[in-house]
Amino acid sequence: MSAYDADAIVVGGGLAGVAAAIAVAQTGLKTIHLAPVGPPDRRTSALMMPSVDFLKQAGLVDDPAQLGHALTQIRIIDATGRLIRAPETLFDAGEAGLEAFGWNFANTTLLERFHAVAATLGNLETRDLGVTALQGTTVTLTDGTTLTAPLIIGADGKKSLVRGAAGLRARETAFSQSALVCDLDLGRSVGGTSVEFHYPQGPFTLVPAGGKRANLVWIDNHATLLAARESGPERLTAMLLEKSQRLFGSITLASSAFVFPLSTLSVDQAGADGVVLVGEAAHAFPPIGAQGLNLGLRDVSDLADALAAQDRAAPEWAVKVSADYARRRASDLARTGSMVDTLFRSLLAEMIPAQALRAGGLWALKLAPALRKQAFAVGMGQR
Repeated sequence: MSAYDADAIVVGGGLAGVAAAIAVAQTGLKTIHLAPVGPPDRRTSALMMPSVDFLKQAGLVDDPAQLGHALTQIRIIDATGRLIRAPETLFDAGEAGLEAFGWNFANTTLLERFHAVAATLGNLETRDLGVTALQGTTVTLTDGTTLTAPLIIGADGKKSLVRGAAGLRARETAFSQSALVCDLDLGRSVGGTSVEFHYPQGPFTLVPAGGKRANLVWIDNHATLLAARESGPERLTAMLLEKSQRLFGSITLASSAFVFPLSTLSVDQAGADGVVLVGEAAHAFPPIGAQGLNLGLRDVSDLADALAAQDRAAPEWAVKVSADYARRRASDLARTGSMVDTLFRSLLAEMIPAQALRAGGLWALKLAPALRKQAFAVGMGQR
């Protein structure tokens, strides 16, 4: 009889945490998911087709059209007013032979669906409890009890207790920019096009949310966004009309606006000694290039593959899984982190050479189909 309470313990109740708990349980492990209920996540996630395909294969999504909205085009408009400006660029999924680049989902809708799937797994137990300490294979819960498992999965966010207790070093860089998010009803629909207006302090992006509704992600200086949010609906709406260049007619707020500080976070290795990190416990980026949850789901996919590759009857199997997982994730984390960081900083760059490089890059993507196709593959996280 095992001395452990479970084969694996997953810590963290966000989308990456629930997906990880389901994927681990689906490999046959007795799994305990520690997922304290938090406030509703009002954000949305643009999931690229490889991520949507993974969700379908894992049984987490049947028909994406029932839960989300297709992203068929990406339109980039340089609104910086800089000396060297990039051309307006339109990327169409049809050029890559795809019906859509991906799907835009409300995080609350995805989480509800994930919980429904989790409830069908007899070897997955979910508890509305957090963790106050991790020592070796033992976690201490917020009610004072303890649990043990050879494999610990940290999906507990940027301030991950699991990461710190396991000694997995992280580097975090805070930006002066934040993101304001809310839902908007527009006078004219954006259709299936994600529209990005690139301003000096970051993009102002309208993401399709069905009908004439769009999800707004506005990146700007933290103080600017707080002032905009606090200015009242009438003043905020006027600012949004100006930022959208009135291309879509009237704008009405369809939800409250929330402001989130932005930072990047990366780890030297995503697993060791029976502990693995997924989601924002291992990586975090500004919402540029739709990489956040996409990267988290690739974490989950590689964790499932690492578990499938190990003989779990062998000694120290969990340690071997964590080492294999870290190896599998290393290149993807490094490549994606570098890509998003470079892209974000290029959007903010004021130096003439940087402006020229960025504008030249968009001209090249606009004029060279082969280069666009390669950019599609990188942006969608194809491996």
